[in-house]
Amino acid sequence: MYKAFRWGVRLIMAAIFVLVLVGAGVWYFASRSLPDYNATYRVDGLTAPVEIVRSTEDVPHIFGKSDPDVFFALGLAHAQDRLWQMTLLRRTVQGRLSEIFGAETLKTDELMRRLGLYDAALASVPAQDDYTKKALEAYARGVNQWIEIVNKGAMGRGAPEFFLFDNKISYWTPADSIAIMKLMAVELSSQLQDEVLRARVSLAGDGLLRDIMPDDPQQAVAALPAYAQLFPTMPRGIAVAKNDGEGALSPFPSRDLAGASNAWAAAPDRSAAGGSLLANDPHLGLIAPSIWYLARLQLQSGGVIGGTIPGMPLILSGRNRDLGWGLTTAYVDDQDLHIEELDHDDPTKYRTPDGFKPFETKRVIVNVKDAKPVTLTLRWTENGPVLPGSHFDLATITPPNSVVSLSWTAFDRHDTTLSGAMELMRARSIPQALDAVKQVVVPAQNITLADQEGVALVTAGKIPLRDPANDTQGRMPNAGWKPENRWQGYLPFKDNPQFVDPKGGIVVNTNNKTVDRPFPYNVSFRWGDTQRIQRLKKLMGEREVHSRDSFISAQLDTVSPAARGLLPLVGRNLWFTGDPAPAGTPERMRQRALEMLASWDGEMSEHLPEPLIYAAWMRELQNRLIRDELGPLARKFDHLEPVFIERVFRDTEGASHWCDIVQSAPKETCTDIARQSLDAALLDLSKQYGPNIESWRWGDAHMAEQDNPVLGKIPGLKWFVNIRQSTSGGDFTLMRGQTRGGDGPDGFANVHAAGYREVLDFADPDSSVFIISTGQSGHPLSSHYDDLSELWRSGEYIPMSLDPGLARAAAAGITHLVPRAKPPGT
Repeated sequence: MYKAFRWGVRLIMAAIFVLVLVGAGVWYFASRSLPDYNATYRVDGLTAPVEIVRSTEDVPHIFGKSDPDVFFALGLAHAQDRLWQMTLLRRTVQGRLSEIFGAETLKTDELMRRLGLYDAALASVPAQDDYTKKALEAYARGVNQWIEIVNKGAMGRGAPEFFLFDNKISYWTPADSIAIMKLMAVELSSQLQDEVLRARVSLAGDGLLRDIMPDDPQQAVAALPAYAQLFPTMPRGIAVAKNDGEGALSPFPSRDLAGASNAWAAAPDRSAAGGSLLANDPHLGLIAPSIWYLARLQLQSGGVIGGTIPGMPLILSGRNRDLGWGLTTAYVDDQDLHIEELDHDDPTKYRTPDGFKPFETKRVIVNVKDAKPVTLTLRWTENGPVLPGSHFDLATITPPNSVVSLSWTAFDRHDTTLSGAMELMRARSIPQALDAVKQVVVPAQNITLADQEGVALVTAGKIPLRDPANDTQGRMPNAGWKPENRWQGYLPFKDNPQFVDPKGGIVVNTNNKTVDRPFPYNVSFRWGDTQRIQRLKKLMGEREVHSRDSFISAQLDTVSPAARGLLPLVGRNLWFTGDPAPAGTPERMRQRALEMLASWDGEMSEHLPEPLIYAAWMRELQNRLIRDELGPLARKFDHLEPVFIERVFRDTEGASHWCDIVQSAPKETCTDIARQSLDAALLDLSKQYGPNIESWRWGDAHMAEQDNPVLGKIPGLKWFVNIRQSTSGGDFTLMRGQTRGGDGPDGFANVHAAGYREVLDFADPDSSVFIISTGQSGHPLSSHYDDLSELWRSGEYIPMSLDPGLARAAAAGITHLVPRAKPPGT
């Protein structure tokens, strides 16, 4: 017995030793890809020495004697910290994920190949101006130089992920950077999904669209014909989608998680210190590392500082000495779906205004790891590429003997967006900035501007011009063979929404409606916000003059206008009614919850129980209102729709009919549904968080999930690479923390938020502050992988100065890039 025990101990000790040895080996090889920020490298492709001065937060400040040299160094810095992220983004837009991930990403690759965005990027390279071409080429040389340094120095393949997957890294090209910008258009677009959902709701029953997906009541909108009326062969009713989801690592967001952002600016006469102010916080899906990366570039036109996205040589949101800018998604309706009728006798042809024509076709091969290659036949119509019914639930709205095609500004093969962004970085005034952004094609963005004298807001990006006789006005799929349903070109830039030095001296945008114009000049029928704008306008109007601190306070504001508006309306017949119920009963819990909500100010603080009670109540309420009418479609509305709830409880145009459960014999009132929903929500919460309602905390449910998209899925390893934090805010607060949605246990998780924040003060430029949600490095073993995340969570920032002396004085490391040899002819 004793002998067996001794051998057991020895085996356990041996196993522990082997595990430690393996762990040490993994750590050793993985750590070799950590860059040395104090190194000197002799490199090809430079005309003169360059310095990359790293701050204590790992923000590179790049100093060179020419702009191409500076962009070269930015490419190298991006590759040092985010090489895996860059290659993953490139593979996504190329449709080449399955080469390393296998069949799980095949659906994503198929869609990206059919869209052909990378081909459009390749075609757009010659369209860039000379300055941008040189910048793109220099940036690519910088990325490739780091790849060579890694390969020659056996530096752990450049990132830990390359140990798990194919470590062959293709060299970067100028087209790759343009393709990354087009990928951003994918992440910021949801008009396509909106069209499909409208069609499906229209087929579900008459009058449903008016309430659950209402058009803006302030616009004179022509009645939208029923989808079944447009396509009589389309079966009525709710078709169940056979393929739900867009595939692993799909860049396409759900309808509710498309791009969002806040930006506002105040002119000098509205500033306490006499200089313009600007705040911006773009909202995207949370990941680790963040999609954002801070940097400072010393160009010949002066210093530029702010947020970049690795893969592009741009400060996308930031400032130079004289001008600041911020971005918000414009919600331009730049996508249209078309039903293409096939020739009954020859399905290789489709109907056009001039008769049946053959599809333009192309065969491509998608290589799949550990499986046979897949051959795809890509098809294009005059309206755009043909999409398979397996994506976006398209099969549920496609009539027999038809396919669906897509028109989208992202297919533009003369896309000069990068040239416009490059020119914006070097603009010195609002007029120069407005001239620069004329070149932006996609993604369409509202650009908020501030210079030394004033402020402005302009929608940059191409806006499709539709025929006034368009069958659906772009709100639902239309008949692609009708001339009136095809795009008529684009609106001239002068017709894009534009507000320069407005009366009052303040411009604001939260993805809200920007213009009141009739179709086809309306920009969009769907806007990204109806709630945050209320709060921001209130905060801006409360003070005669603002300061950097008041802008920071607004950026971090967590009061929900939706909660303030809906609770009195939904609970108006429930407040303080009935005698006190016995302790421990559901009635008593309901009374206590109502007491707490009655004195709550709507602040979605992570430390309070009220936000959790409110959110769970509204989720249950909406689900009960819609699930009998919409059936399986109800799960498509898995986020709160405040306008819908308000219509129902105000009985706008008879909308209170949603409160009656069709399948039940009694006629339920809206008060009945409100009470039942609250009771059900409280029961569910008590199962998750215990019976003591005062001990519940919103932050326990509203955890920010910043997960590594690859390493974060590996058991054991995910606990080290995924960043989870309790957060305040919610779906409709200025400090937005968009929830995952749905009724699952993690439905309130924070998955979409401001991964980047900036507040700029032109009265004291060096007091401008910035933050990203993780850290600068994408390497989990780096101290800069998550060092900024706690500052971000707690609403703090870091300063970034345009003063070269300050940057060098506070340097935590300086990388020297020295030309290996003088270029020919010098």
